[in-house]
Parts: sequence; structure tokens; C-alpha cells
Amino acid sequence: MRSWWIRTEAGAMKLEMREVPVPRPGAGQLAVRIRAAALNRGEFIAGHGLHAAGAAARPAGFEASGEVTAVGEGVAGFAVGQRVMGRCDGAFAEHGLMQAGEAFVVPEALSWEQAACAYVTYLTAHDMLIAQGRLRAGEWMLVTGISSGVGVAALQVAKALGARVMGTSGSPAKLQRLQAMGLDVALATRAPDFVPAVLEASGGRGVDLVVNTVGGSVFAACVEALGFEGRLATVGYVDGVVRAELDLMALHKKRLQLFGVSNKMRTVRHRVDAAAEFRRDLLPLMEAGRVVPLVDQAYPFEALDEARRAMEAGAHLGKIVLRVD
Repeated sequence: MRSWWIRTEAGAMKLEMREVPVPRPGAGQLAVRIRAAALNRGEFIAGHGLHAAGAAARPAGFEASGEVTAVGEGVAGFAVGQRVMGRCDGAFAEHGLMQAGEAFVVPEALSWEQAACAYVTYLTAHDMLIAQGRLRAGEWMLVTGISSGVGVAALQVAKALGARVMGTSGSPAKLQRLQAMGLDVALATRAPDFVPAVLEASGGRGVDLVVNTVGGSVFAACVEALGFEGRLATVGYVDGVVRAELDLMALHKKRLQLFGVSNKMRTVRHRVDAAAEFRRDLLPLMEAGRVVPLVDQAYPFEALDEARRAMEAGAHLGKIVLRVD
């Protein structure tokens, strides 16, 4: 079968196509004929930690949808021919393996492309908004870089929870589309100059939760935008700025909570436990059509490098997907 592999070379991520054997499922695994796979920005950032410099190439991609072709020993609740979605290491391939604990039956209304990006991003949103962020109905949430895949997922989940949402983006056109999806306050900026507008919209008290997908360049402004007992989730640093000053007085007097959102150090056990929470809290919303993954564009299997460049250009809204026909 055909499979895309990735490695770090001269400070950049390089892709190459290989012919490899079709994998066979071990205990607790599902073999899947992959139909679509989602791109996730972190995998393609050199030095991000997913691929060590100088390390050997490894199969690329880690989220997919497809049909079950075989069931490993000890697996219950899945059958050959079922449509499934979930985490899949080496997802940019014609066949792959999923751990049964991180696989889900695809809701009937979702396409292959929507199902391919229905897990990792929304699992991240669950971590930010529910598991750690404790977002409640009526609260305010601010998302910097809200047009990203994680940002759109956060918007959808927050609205399903009954919260109110502000978001920043450098694209007024993207913000207009997100307003149609429930965005309450659109802030057209890429700079850390949004605090006055946030305070005005929130009646001067600040927001209850900030999701920072941008990075250190807006960190101080995120802290300033928080209200009493506010929470700040750091989920990415697309600006490349990984260090920032912290206003300890604000942290102290406003009783703030700052937390990170990452899967880098999670074990399989951690991931399976998180998957169970996704199954309990978010999968029913997808099955009911209240949360629908937003696919910006789907590329053919051979065009992964083109899809990667499109993602890095940042012109998309939602997710970019690889179609594995």
C-alpha cells in the first residue's frame, strides 16, 4: 500500500511516499481502510517536538476515518464494514490501525471528510473548555486565532454549552462566516490590541476563559483580558513566540488559572481516558447535528505537500483534509 512518511531535514519537515505492507491488527486494535485523513498543524512544525531533529522518518498523520477491515483480539463493539473515525498513527496511508479505545462509529450524517477531522481537534476543545476550562452557560470565552481548526471547534462546543464567544482573526471575511455560526463578538486583528474591545463587550469585567492558539505575542493581552477567577488555556504558538512575561499581580489579585493543552506527554492510557470523555460529552452533540466539523478543502492523496502548504498559508477556515480514494 501507499503511505506518506515524514522526517526533519535542515530545520524543515520533509514528506516522502513509500510502498509498505498493509498492517495487521494486534490485540485491542482495528484495521481500517482509510478514506480521509485530517492535517494537524503541529505535525508539520519543525522543532515542535513531534519529530526530533535527525530522527528516522516515520509514518505521517494521526487522525482518519474509514471502514473496518479486520478486528483484533479482545475488541468488542466493532465489526468489519463499519464506518469509524478516530486517532490513527500513520493516517496518511491507504490502510491503518486504530486502538479500539480511540475509535468511534461515524455519526450517520457525517461525510468521510468531516469524520476525519471530528476527533483530535474536538478532543482538544474538550480539554480546553470542559476538562480544564470548566466553561459554563452564560460565561464569556475569548479565542485568539478563532478561524483555525481548534478555534472553530472551540466556538462550536462553547455555543453548544450555552456560552458567549469573542474571537480574533486577521480576516474580516472569516469572522463574518463565523458570526453566522454563532460568534458573538468579532475582533478583526492579529495584534495584541484587543483588550479594550473585550472589556467593553463584557461590561468591563473581562472574560471567563481565554483560548490562546496564537502564542507568546498575545499572552500578556490574554491575561489582561481575563476577569476574576478567569482561566487561560495555551494550546499553540503559531507565531513562534514561546516565551512571554507574566503579570504576577494580575495572576494574584484576579485569582487566575493558567494551563497548557497538549498531547505530547500523554500515554496511551491518558489518551484512552480522554477518548471516553469525548465519547460521553461531545459525540452525542455530533450525532444530534449540533456540532458539525467544518472542512475547508479536501485534497487528493497524492497532493499532501500541496495541502500542507495551503495549511501553512493560513487562508483556510476550519480543517484541511486529505482524501484517500
